[in-house]
Amino acid sequence: MIKRSTAQDVAKAAGVSPTTVSFVLNNIEGMRISPETRDRVLEAARTLNYHPDSSAQKMARGKTSVIGLVLRQNPEKAYADLFIQDVMQGISSVIRENGYQLLFIPLPPEDKEKSYSKLINERHVDGLIVSGPTEDDYELVEAFNDGAKIVLMGKILGSHIPFIDIDNQKSAEMAVAHLAALGHERIGIITNAPLNFASSKDRLQGYRNVLEKNDLPFDEKLVVLGDRTPESGYLAIQELLKVEPLPSAVFIASDTVALGAMNALYENGIHVPDDMAVVGFDDIALARYVIPPLTTIHLPAYSLGLGAANMLIQQINNDFKESSEIILQTRLIIRESSGRNL
Repeated sequence: MIKRSTAQDVAKAAGVSPTTVSFVLNNIEGMRISPETRDRVLEAARTLNYHPDSSAQKMARGKTSVIGLVLRQNPEKAYADLFIQDVMQGISSVIRENGYQLLFIPLPPEDKEKSYSKLINERHVDGLIVSGPTEDDYELVEAFNDGAKIVLMGKILGSHIPFIDIDNQKSAEMAVAHLAALGHERIGIITNAPLNFASSKDRLQGYRNVLEKNDLPFDEKLVVLGDRTPESGYLAIQELLKVEPLPSAVFIASDTVALGAMNALYENGIHVPDDMAVVGFDDIALARYVIPPLTTIHLPAYSLGLGAANMLIQQINNDFKESSEIILQTRLIIRESSGRNL
């Protein structure tokens, strides 16, 4: 029987990592891959007659062929977060080829028990991808230091756990700078999550950086916490509408949260963007279909999941070639919700 070529064979022939092979062959956005590298990967794939196979070889004996995707959220919030759908597609595109199944695990942040140890030892997963770790998740760091195979989507400062992420601070700066450039001087913010999540804190800092750069005052009353669900955005905008004078624009650091906020604005007779401009974050599939279509920061969610899965499988196979830190690129998508210059 002729041996099938694998992604690892293509990576070796092209002199790149398996993750780079996946990004190129799947035409994934958000990565800085030179044309020369891309051509080298494509040529290696053609030469080796490589085609991804969802029924790839089974993993070595002693492995469960199950990877856990952990969201540090309560179940109702985890299932309401529309952003995670594209992330899961990216993860699945890698793990199927490597003979794995995916176990989706919402894990409330307030759960202080030995949760990760239970997942690894009792549910028998080979490794964990953890999305949205909290800054004080010391049990996760301890599990990794004890030998657990873990990759973060997000990061924990001071730990050595490999992670893939975006620059949340700079991405938020793009969003708020767009509103400032349109002439808005009183800009509110609704966060994507509580501030013990690094992404939320970084996006708030990006907001503050732009205000300072443009000599705009920071008003704590214009900062309202969201919590990953449309309902949290609906409630947050009610708080923002109590502030006088009203902001002329709001940066909502999650499109899922923004969906609820925009509904509340409509119910209160606030027209977007004429009365209040809105910019979101994530560019979920629904963002272009709301009325008006949502200006937002495009986060390459599929690439995030794909990269995390590749990093984890390399750990499991004791063949970790990737950098322990991968930062994906984001971009501003301008639609109607941010309006025109004042």
